[in-house]
Amino acid sequence: MATDMRDTVEQAKPPPQLQIYPTSSSGISPFWREKYERDARKYWDVFYKRHHDRFFKDRHYLDKEWGHYFSGAERKVILEVGCGAGNTIFPLIATYPTIFIHACDFSPRAINLVKAHKDFMESQVNVFVCDLTADDLSKQISPSSVDIVTMVFVLSAVSPEKMPLALQNIRKVLKPDGYVLLRDYATGDLAQERFSCKDQKISENFYVRGDGTRAFYFSDEFLMSLFTENGFDIEEHSLCCKQVENRSREIIMNRRWVQAVFRLHDASSSRCTIPGNELVRGRDSMPQLNKSPLEEPVYESEIDIADSVAVEMFGISISSDEIIEVNIGESIFKMKVVPKEFQHTCKSTGLMLWESAQLMASVIAANPTIVAGKRVLELGCGCGGICSMVAVVSAADLVVATDGDSKALDLLTQNLSANLSPPDLDRIITKRLEWGNKDHIEGIKKLNDTGFEMIIGTDVTYIPEAISPLFATAKELISPVGGGSEECEPAVIFCHVLRRVDEPAILSAASQFGFQLVDKWPTGVPTGSSKSIISTWFPENACNFIPTAALNIMYFRRAKTAF
Repeated sequence: MATDMRDTVEQAKPPPQLQIYPTSSSGISPFWREKYERDARKYWDVFYKRHHDRFFKDRHYLDKEWGHYFSGAERKVILEVGCGAGNTIFPLIATYPTIFIHACDFSPRAINLVKAHKDFMESQVNVFVCDLTADDLSKQISPSSVDIVTMVFVLSAVSPEKMPLALQNIRKVLKPDGYVLLRDYATGDLAQERFSCKDQKISENFYVRGDGTRAFYFSDEFLMSLFTENGFDIEEHSLCCKQVENRSREIIMNRRWVQAVFRLHDASSSRCTIPGNELVRGRDSMPQLNKSPLEEPVYESEIDIADSVAVEMFGISISSDEIIEVNIGESIFKMKVVPKEFQHTCKSTGLMLWESAQLMASVIAANPTIVAGKRVLELGCGCGGICSMVAVVSAADLVVATDGDSKALDLLTQNLSANLSPPDLDRIITKRLEWGNKDHIEGIKKLNDTGFEMIIGTDVTYIPEAISPLFATAKELISPVGGGSEECEPAVIFCHVLRRVDEPAILSAASQFGFQLVDKWPTGVPTGSSKSIISTWFPENACNFIPTAALNIMYFRRAKTAF
């Protein structure tokens, strides 16, 4: 009796709710964390390929802020670390024509931009590619020969655990009384606040932008400790703030950055600015003692970032969507998706077009009988909905394209309107559906209370926790009756990249919710099945038809005794 009651309770439980994209802001995965570190040079190279020399403004404020360090009777030798396109180099040369500048960046494209500048002269600038955390500066610059090192929004691009390596490398070429002039991002900056709302956190105060470049936000304690522990004394330190207004977007950005000067420690001198007496820049740009921790410092100097692209750089908004063309059969579909450089930081997986979706759409286009005259449901269609569009064109009676992400559905609506016209457009409906969500499922049933003869999902099985809600949803929405022949029996088709899924978990969940695998490709018909269904879909030259050999298709039907 107790067992019967327990079974009744378990049957009454609603199916679990889960969608294939994460809902938490727990930060990026270890895989991406390692990739960003490994490919840091590549991401910055792509950055300069995209923006050339248009992103950062020339830093004409350097003379106003640090002019007394650059002036003097003797010819000063400068090292500009992370020189980019030369936004520090050429304003300094114009103001102090006698100086000599060593300049390095680990983006080869950035170095080429410096060399291509109209004011570049080899007699005054030595520019070279260098990874400050790995390449020895003393192989390019004579040891203890540099008077001043400038680091303007550069150190923040380095992993915090590697920052000491960068400072020790700089010490090799800096004179005993040499200075490091630094300006960089501060904690509390609007960009950091916006990043904290996304899954773009790498570690404490360290984030990845949408284009793969990274940014660290310095607290006073971290910055001071970093330099003092690596042999530098604090000469100056200020917190700077500025409101940047983008009128076209009606956005006001509260930007915060730190500005500091450090001097290579001289063991014979005890001079050091005591933490707590750091300078704060006020509206009059004159040094003041930071006597009150409640006082909000304000700094009116111009910020380095070009206003036209600052919004994109700092995570407030990603760039405009990208239009891609997809050839399916004899049709060309133009679809709006998130650009590739932003896809890896998207919370939703539905803002891009997956290879499995292209394969399944091609299969349907080549074999319209799969969907012709049937009611078709696509699970996790994403913003492209390519399988749904091809199903409509292939004479499906009704197509319901679903996804759990509202942004993906917004783009999907635009893509449907751009690629379909009546009467095809009239036979497709978009609907939000989180797998296992009872209210969402009931909403789908109101659109079609007789169930669906064909349910399709592409790359929807790669998160193990999503598999059970997926099959639970399919069980609720599949048609309970067949069409009289085996070929017309209601079916569920999942297409995926093999390396991303746990097929034993898929089979277990399928059995739990009353489905059985009747065919799979490319490994053939399962034991007990009479014939292959999927192999007939492919032409003889299937190798030219398939985007990648890693793609797999699984074909399920209702178990005869389960429903």
